[in-house]
Amino acid sequence: MKSGTQRVTSFDIAERAGVSQPTVSRALRGSSAVSAETRERIEKIARELNYSVDKHASSLRLQRANTIALLFFEDPTADDTLINPFFLSMLGSITRRSAQAGFDLLISFQQLSSDWHTDYEDSRKADGIILLGYGDYADYRPRLRALNEQGTHFVRWGAPEADDSGLTIGCDNRAGGRMATEHLLKQGRRRIAFIGRCDEGYPEFRARYRGYCDALAEAGIKFDRDLQVDALTLESAGAAAVEQLLESGAAFDALVCASDLIALGAVQALKDRGRDVPGDVAVTGFDNIPAAAQTSPPLTTVQQNARAAGEALVDTLIARIENQTVAPELLPVELILRESS
Repeated sequence: MKSGTQRVTSFDIAERAGVSQPTVSRALRGSSAVSAETRERIEKIARELNYSVDKHASSLRLQRANTIALLFFEDPTADDTLINPFFLSMLGSITRRSAQAGFDLLISFQQLSSDWHTDYEDSRKADGIILLGYGDYADYRPRLRALNEQGTHFVRWGAPEADDSGLTIGCDNRAGGRMATEHLLKQGRRRIAFIGRCDEGYPEFRARYRGYCDALAEAGIKFDRDLQVDALTLESAGAAAVEQLLESGAAFDALVCASDLIALGAVQALKDRGRDVPGDVAVTGFDNIPAAAQTSPPLTTVQQNARAAGEALVDTLIARIENQTVAPELLPVELILRESS
């Protein structure tokens, strides 16, 4: 037993718990490589011994900064945040999970430096990087390839691609697009339009579009190319897409929107043109941002679990930092029914 003047170490905890010292270190950092039962036993012993992690000593021993860099891609937004609202909803869970694992969190925009992809881990600012957002994926792919080539530990939120874009955590976008469309079909809607870019530059929207097409095919409804309109994640883009549909003369009784912001703009444009929502046109979104429940009418949407997403990103990145084998992950989605449909 340690005397009152001697500091308790992770080796003391390991001896009492009957595990190795590296296992103690991983457990106290919240690593998913340690079973929940073992982690709870180690945490209980650490509390009993009044053990606290010496982060400076740990950093020196592991040659780590004990820091994760969270890089947001600057998105055009209606306010000054320049951050996609869904990514903001993930921030709390990313921060909490990082702290639980003993890592500090460094938050920055990807546009602050032309060489953001080499700035962080190479300069020892961070042990790994979480990437949120990317703009046009076709333009972004070379940066991801550079990260892979230089051996940077990173994980990104998005749609898994069959290329060298690195480890990806995302939601089941295709299932979400299918859920929204199936819901509208059950409401008796048959002329359902899709609003959102669906080319290779926007793989998440493309997966949602494919889910929409799946549901139409299963219902025996022939796809009408005139009922797909490109739009980015902006309210103004959603409004412009509705104007384009109306000007084209295409008949439609429902909209599957690739994001909530698109849907909010679409609803406003429909109301401005004297169309009732959902009486004339039912509308669904995707993301379940806070504004979705506050609009009039409240928006039916596909919910991505922001808490689970943030935790999965942190856990996966730490596993990569510890050179563990990890795989891409698709998180389930849920349809939230409200008055817009």
